Amino acid sequence: MNLLTADIGSTYTKLTAIDSIQRRIIATSSAFTTVETDVLEGFNKAYSKLKNITPNFSYDKLYCCSSAAGGLKMIAIGLVPELTSKAAKLAASSAGAKVVKSYAFELSPNEQKEIQNIDADLILLSGGTDGGNKEVILQNAKKLAEIEGNFRVIVAGNKSATSEITEIFRAANKQFVITENVMPSFNKLNIEPAREKIKELFINHIIEAKGLNKLQEMSNNDIIPTPLSVLMACELLSEGTTEVEGIGELIAIDIGGATTDIYSIAEGNPTLTNTIIKGLHEPKSKRSVEGDLGMRYSLSSPREELNLPSFLKSASIEKEIIDGWINKCINRPESLAERESVEQVIEEYLAFSAGKIALERHVGKYELIYTPFGESFALTGKDLSNIKTVIGIGGVIVNAINPIEILKSVEKSREDIKFAKPIMPNYFIDKSYIFSSMGLLSKEYPHLAHKLLRENIVQVNTNN
Repeated sequence: MNLLTADIGSTYTKLTAIDSIQRRIIATSSAFTTVETDVLEGFNKAYSKLKNITPNFSYDKLYCCSSAAGGLKMIAIGLVPELTSKAAKLAASSAGAKVVKSYAFELSPNEQKEIQNIDADLILLSGGTDGGNKEVILQNAKKLAEIEGNFRVIVAGNKSATSEITEIFRAANKQFVITENVMPSFNKLNIEPAREKIKELFINHIIEAKGLNKLQEMSNNDIIPTPLSVLMACELLSEGTTEVEGIGELIAIDIGGATTDIYSIAEGNPTLTNTIIKGLHEPKSKRSVEGDLGMRYSLSSPREELNLPSFLKSASIEKEIIDGWINKCINRPESLAERESVEQVIEEYLAFSAGKIALERHVGKYELIYTPFGESFALTGKDLSNIKTVIGIGGVIVNAINPIEILKSVEKSREDIKFAKPIMPNYFIDKSYIFSSMGLLSKEYPHLAHKLLRENIVQVNTNN
């Protein structure tokens, strides 16, 4: 049986043809995503390229995921930044959403206006443990009810407020669903129900808004967000199947046109002695998405945080050339740097900067504290110091002259004292762009997907 997977990305649509009987990849192809018109145009162009490679190919089943137009744009709202607000953001990110903003405490009038201007697809409203504070989530529900727009609300907060929130949103004619609290008791995460609701709303509403409804009719699965598919592939590779053991804890870094995503499959327990956990104990499977760190649609942060004096000196490139290439990428996202060109050097430096910033936002952070018993450490987030497998995903990494130089953005250095970053890990790349593809197959064909993942991640070193 022949399978075809399609990843409708923000920049490129990528197809993978698979023979499930011989358990091999037949061919891959890609075309620029035509999100401004109809994504089916980009799909058809990529499929034509695939047929040129393997003319006799036809597929029995089609599986799709999408992050077209920058993916599923979400806002997360909670009560306390370190607790319910963070729990809401973890739930949204793990579902494959692009969390563009998170809020805590009662929304202010200025924050109301900001939410109006963001024009998000979904808003995840949480706040309070079950039976705890419900005033803030009720006030925030009223504030959201006053905001114009076609956003949908997922309510995942204090169950004691459910009836009143239902009345508020019904009276305002707002689209909403109720699910279980993301933090039902103090420091206890429960993000899976909210994650499932986010996925359902993506399937039922967002794909039509993004012009994917025709592709959905052709597909044998419910189209899911691409980052969720990648997370599923990371989990499968890490944990294995009933037949084969996984490779263990890992980090994957995906630098795309619209976002930079970091995935970690790890317990993240402290590696330093005399350490206390501060805030939530994060889930083993974690994804963080940085919507300001893309290589095309959101070059603002990498551009602003570049260590230009050092780069200019080492690369011998004039600042005007760097600015020119960045401006071209923003205005013409389809632009590609020629191999071994000055522009590729700039691309790889931008990618390194995006990866470094994104990883430092993802990993746990240590701080020195003083107790009656002497000095100790407090860890907020996951300690990924002992991770030995780092996998690079995305064209800028796979096509790099020396991909390890980009991947080293995740590695701990002398200046990174507070960040719990990996120490001298092994580096791999997804050479065939198949992580999202294998995530799509991970439920129905787990053994096949795991085999192909193992075969298509290639270790890189300084000699590559």
